Amino acid sequence: MRICVIGTGYVGLVAGAGFSDYGNHVRCVDVDADKIERLKRGELPIYEPGLAELIERSVADDRLAFSTDVAGAVAEAEVVFIAVGTPQGEDGSADLRSVLAVAETIGMAMRGYLVVAIKSTVPVGTNERVREVIGRHAKHQFSVVSNPEFLKEGDAVADFLSPDRVVVGVDDERAREILHRLYAPMQRKGERLIFMDPRSAEMTKYVANAFLATRISFINEMALLCERLGADIAHVRRGVGSDSRIGPRYLYPGCGYGGSCFPKDVSALRHMAEQSGKALEILGAVHRVNEAQKDVLFQRLDLHFAGDLAGKTIALWGIAFKPRTDDIREAPALRLIDSLLAAGARVRAYDPEANDAARALYGDRVTVCRKSYDVFEGADALVVATEWQEFRNPDFTRIREALRSPVIVDGRNVYAGFGLAAMGFAYYGIGVRE
Repeated sequence: MRICVIGTGYVGLVAGAGFSDYGNHVRCVDVDADKIERLKRGELPIYEPGLAELIERSVADDRLAFSTDVAGAVAEAEVVFIAVGTPQGEDGSADLRSVLAVAETIGMAMRGYLVVAIKSTVPVGTNERVREVIGRHAKHQFSVVSNPEFLKEGDAVADFLSPDRVVVGVDDERAREILHRLYAPMQRKGERLIFMDPRSAEMTKYVANAFLATRISFINEMALLCERLGADIAHVRRGVGSDSRIGPRYLYPGCGYGGSCFPKDVSALRHMAEQSGKALEILGAVHRVNEAQKDVLFQRLDLHFAGDLAGKTIALWGIAFKPRTDDIREAPALRLIDSLLAAGARVRAYDPEANDAARALYGDRVTVCRKSYDVFEGADALVVATEWQEFRNPDFTRIREALRSPVIVDGRNVYAGFGLAAMGFAYYGIGVRE
């Protein structure tokens, strides 16, 4: 099948590479000429495990190409995926300007019947708006379907190639048959394709992310309560998660959620609800709890050093909002860094993939180290903000000898149960008893 993917960000690249891996001929297009040239050279703008290899293989087999010729790619396609950004506006709503501009281009460029699939995360009702914009210019029949993505950063390639579900909002049989044929190779282990109306598909994306964010904020709040009551959230989580009605996933306490999806989608869903006259009390609390949780790391350092962080050097492991990505958007580590700098402390940080993003953001205000143990030079304490694999079993003797004071603030409970107190550390986890 001939596919055009408009937008070469996270969603567009994974979708384009994934569809091409299943034998389709895909053109990923973008108006950013510099990005397209870098992609042609094999330089990816994001880090995602397995994506570079997938793209390299499909490009070598002439199934995947990159271009700035949006109109040309649309004219040749059977299915066009809209995968441009919908950044959060000042009022919390999703900015649809790029989506609607693309819709206008599609309407003018199409040369025959076309299925337009919206992969961007968009508010309920966007399908109709895109259909109306395309219809102003189109001289041929077309269908607009809503096909939200459910990719986890760090596991996006596997999620796309072998999804646990594919949601398609469609209201005409011709488009339904085409999407069924397109996704059929991914259904060989079981039917995972879920058809529904477009508004319900748009809503499904927001509800899924909002619910996961709710679980995270809930367990984080319970972790702080466990500290006050003398319970251990690690035991509580196992006990609660063993209930088949609840399950164990997204019940790991930490220093808050971040990234490009949960914060933005919670805000957008709250905005949609307010516009409809329905306030979402639970999601308001989810947002407030998460914002407060991002301050916990700084608060524990500040308490340990009796409010005197000026002149102290803090070693930081992890900058990305989660492992296996270089995405630092809304990352809890950024809140910590900003608070430490405001308090007069110095920060030496390391992340396996997000160092370049941190350097671009902070410049020389933060020392971003090339190797993980370089952060300890002159450091007074260690903070773990992201649970990368290489941080899970470090040389604690080396860390204790390197630190001016043996303090570890563990924002992801990586070292809970390691007996660090017996090793001479002052250890602060999230809701756990050492």
